[in-house]
Amino acid sequence: MPQNLRIIFMGTPDFAVPTLQILVEHNYNVVAVITAPDKPAGRGQKTQQSPVKEYAVSQNIPVLQPTNLKSEVFLEELRSYKADLQIIVAFRMLPEVVWDMPPLGSFNIHGSLLPQYRGAAPINWAIINGEKETGVTSFFLKHEIDTGDMLLQTRVPIVDGDDFGSVYEKLKFEGAKLALQTVQAIEQDNVRPMPQPETGELKHAPKIFKETCEINWNQPAEQVRNFVRGLSPYPTAWTRLGDKTFKIFKVEVLENAGYDGVPGTVYTDNKTFVHVKTSDSAVTIVDLQMEGKKRMPLADLLRGYSFNL
Repeated sequence: MPQNLRIIFMGTPDFAVPTLQILVEHNYNVVAVITAPDKPAGRGQKTQQSPVKEYAVSQNIPVLQPTNLKSEVFLEELRSYKADLQIIVAFRMLPEVVWDMPPLGSFNIHGSLLPQYRGAAPINWAIINGEKETGVTSFFLKHEIDTGDMLLQTRVPIVDGDDFGSVYEKLKFEGAKLALQTVQAIEQDNVRPMPQPETGELKHAPKIFKETCEINWNQPAEQVRNFVRGLSPYPTAWTRLGDKTFKIFKVEVLENAGYDGVPGTVYTDNKTFVHVKTSDSAVTIVDLQMEGKKRMPLADLLRGYSFNL
């Protein structure tokens, strides 16, 4: 049976698509979608639509792509949809005039167990910091980013073989299910918003830049491994090995490696292994990409390349 709530959905990347899809598949009335403007991408600089726009267009849902969220033209158009509720997944910061517009409020799906890992890169930082658990949280928006009253939360384990890519995929779908549960609870007037606890140590998840991604070999081997997997496959850890720059997608810890060089020293037979000294042991590189080349397993690289050390 179609639902009566009038919903506006806001999101841009593929992470947001399953949430929009689950609302459509459960017959919710998504009256409009707000997403980022189309932009040129790739070598040919062809105009590319966001994944959210592509799905919305396939479902004949009206799409708005404002460049200025405070523009009176956009705000008037937004008001014209008379939304009861707004749902935000992986979109930009909203001005109060937007998030305060619908009578039932605006809620966000965030990829962490709030209040931990507020910020732009919660999945990356949870893995980099060696967490064994993360999750998704729904919460009402307010002024300070990621600080609004919490609604529901789902916990998701981070297993040893996980990297950013695998956890991202898990949370993408867990977030969609949580959004559906949150909408149903709001619809049934069965939500009990809870202020986020501000006690204890809060870990943050700031935006990641290229400089952030350089490997620090002065750290312990396990910390280096977590750093690499927290950035794999995107935006990817990197380092200099010999005279070349490499993106590093996977390393494994070598226990009691026995190397006595300074951290960052590279050891290789140029046939089967590349080891790099860390502060306490070493790691072996498994998967990498040399500048100007494709990503490949180390064994494939060593068939045609020798490290000049």
